Amino acid sequence: MQRDALFDELSSDLVAGLPRLRVRSVWISDLHLGTPGCQATKLLDFLRAVECETLYLVGDIVDGWQLRRQWYWPQAHNDVVQKLLRKARKGTRVIFVPGNHDEFARRYVEHNFGGIEVVDDWMHVTADGRRLWVTHGDLFDGVIQCARWLAHVGDWAYETVLKLNRHVNSLRARMGLPYWSLSRYLKFKVKRAVSYVSDFEAAVAHEARRRGAHGVVCGHIHHAELREIDGILYANDGDWVESLTALVEHDDGRLEIVDWTHHEARACTDVAEAVVAPLAA
Repeated sequence: MQRDALFDELSSDLVAGLPRLRVRSVWISDLHLGTPGCQATKLLDFLRAVECETLYLVGDIVDGWQLRRQWYWPQAHNDVVQKLLRKARKGTRVIFVPGNHDEFARRYVEHNFGGIEVVDDWMHVTADGRRLWVTHGDLFDGVIQCARWLAHVGDWAYETVLKLNRHVNSLRARMGLPYWSLSRYLKFKVKRAVSYVSDFEAAVAHEARRRGAHGVVCGHIHHAELREIDGILYANDGDWVESLTALVEHDDGRLEIVDWTHHEARACTDVAEAVVAPLAA
């Protein structure tokens, strides 16, 4: 009993204080608030841990497509929104670039809601002087632009895969196995899907070059990536449905993809070590 109490106490302290992320800028996208797939609790942990000057919300923050089909809005999702508003009130500049799932917000471009600025896109200048064009990326998705009905079918199929994935991982957890993403596996095993991702990346990088930027930051395809495409920096911040990733800029302008699942794993290791040491003593 004493061991359990000590573990709970140390766990609470470590979750509250570790890992801390103090950076210049943060980009997150594809939260999909309003869907069962959104990992709102872990996202909230990330938002509590991170401190930055500018926070970019790079589209698909709220999933209007899903909410129109069926209302789903638990308290954790409301807590995320409140946390974002609180950050804006406390001095973090919060810039919201709407995506295709929250395209309703594009009607409010150049408006400010509780300190959150709504914009079509943005040109971010890093600490080392590089210009990064910030866009969700859906405007470079041929399926959405040319066959919108097919995009909705794909969205339904993706939600179905996520539901199946939750059941699979519930079983894997009981067997002591780590999380495994079925949709990610399918995305990078199906040749056509791999080609789609490659075409999307090339298209947004080309547009960034046309706009005179050194790079582009986007979301949309739920795959975190940081690499150069023909001399243009391509940065995708991933998603908070499966990947649990964000893009951050350090004070010297260096960019990095943060995988929150790895941060959580390190925090759990710290908890275990902190518990074992006093018990051994």
